[in-house]
Amino acid sequence: MSKYSFPEEFLWGGAIAANQAEGAYREDGKGLSTVDVIPHGINRMKVKLGLEEDLTLKDDEFYPSHESIDFYHHYKEDIALLAEMGFKVFRTSIAWTRIFPNGDDSTPNAAGIKFYKDLFLECKKYNIEPLVTLCHFDVPMELVNKYGSWKSREMIGFFEKYARCCFEEFDGLVKYWLTFNEINILIHSPFSGAGLYFKEGENKDQVKYQAAHHMLVASALVTKIAHEQNPENKVGCMLAGGDFYPYSCDPRDVWMAHAKDRENLFFIDVQARGKYPSYSKRVFAEKEVNIVMEENDLDILKNTVDFISFSYYASRCASKDMENQTEANVVKSIKNPHLEVSEWGWAIDPLGLRITMNTLYDRYEKPLFIVENGLGAKDTIEEDGSINDDYRIDYLRQHIMEMKEAMEDGVELLGYTSWGCIDLVAASTGEMSKRYGFIYVDKQDDGTGTLERKRKKSFYWYKKVIETNGECLI
Repeated sequence: MSKYSFPEEFLWGGAIAANQAEGAYREDGKGLSTVDVIPHGINRMKVKLGLEEDLTLKDDEFYPSHESIDFYHHYKEDIALLAEMGFKVFRTSIAWTRIFPNGDDSTPNAAGIKFYKDLFLECKKYNIEPLVTLCHFDVPMELVNKYGSWKSREMIGFFEKYARCCFEEFDGLVKYWLTFNEINILIHSPFSGAGLYFKEGENKDQVKYQAAHHMLVASALVTKIAHEQNPENKVGCMLAGGDFYPYSCDPRDVWMAHAKDRENLFFIDVQARGKYPSYSKRVFAEKEVNIVMEENDLDILKNTVDFISFSYYASRCASKDMENQTEANVVKSIKNPHLEVSEWGWAIDPLGLRITMNTLYDRYEKPLFIVENGLGAKDTIEEDGSINDDYRIDYLRQHIMEMKEAMEDGVELLGYTSWGCIDLVAASTGEMSKRYGFIYVDKQDDGTGTLERKRKKSFYWYKKVIETNGECLI
């Protein structure tokens, strides 16, 4: 295996998202966001896919985001635990509705600004660099109800105002920014990805790709604003990553895998290269999509990102007919017979991380940042109170080893933030039992629990990984 040594400035850390951790969903002036109306249980997927028009809160539904793990009130305790592990970077997001509760407010919410300022100052107290996502699957519901979310071009102005406020208020506290989390997910899960739901008779592809255009213009515009606000700001895009493998060497399987990769990489092609890719013309024609643009949109798109960030949990597999798809993830895939899977059916493929890193770096020649990677699993508390999550340690160890191989291949990597460093609500299922963290939170799928934090075995393992700058992985 690789004898590569990580650079001294490598950013080790972990990641959470506001909508999966903060809770306090209406506290201190916060408005209602899209994730706040996505229930746990049998109706969850219907809402996520944009197939439900009634998006009011129901008394007989449980909404995990409303309390989540209450990071809003526990952040000092949680940041101290991350500092104990030696974190160099902490990825989180800003809840848009804490800053502008309705999205189209004339002035920002002072309480929301204060919360994030205090949070980032707490990080700085421990020399932890915040890595902040502006929009992590949470659009203000008022903007959904009034404008149809990203269907409307007016969203660009609302997002610009919100982003500008963040760049100004947190200047000097935050240097690393991401515009949209897993932007390609809007194709696969339109409501959770972009606040989109469909009306009968609509061309869903037209709706999705027009919304995508508005988001891509908004991303490029705020990237430009971030650089103008402070030349030290570094702005990245974010992909739900993982290459598609052809199910066989049948050329039709190979082509399907290629087409599926393009479907996801389309967004990053625009954000990293500053223009629509050549293949998009045929794709749009075949899907009967006509992108409505304004005169200067293509010029705005030339404001490209500084780095490419991505999540990686699993590789994917494609065949010519795409039958027998696994239902484990919103990005549909054929089950790969060569790989084991997690308790939730996600393929475990450490080498796939190296493959994905090489794909992205070869394609864009921009620095990469792995901002999500981890194993969702059920954890058991032993009689002595310990949580022996060796399966998580093994998963992370193997992926970090392949990460080193990719860096020795020549891939430039800025840092690594494992997902859900503190247990949180799983975005896919709304479960707490699908745990990712080094820190256990006493919270169950039905919302019960004390919220007590406990260190898992992986907590001490990851502390050693950071202490040795990735040299000790045992």
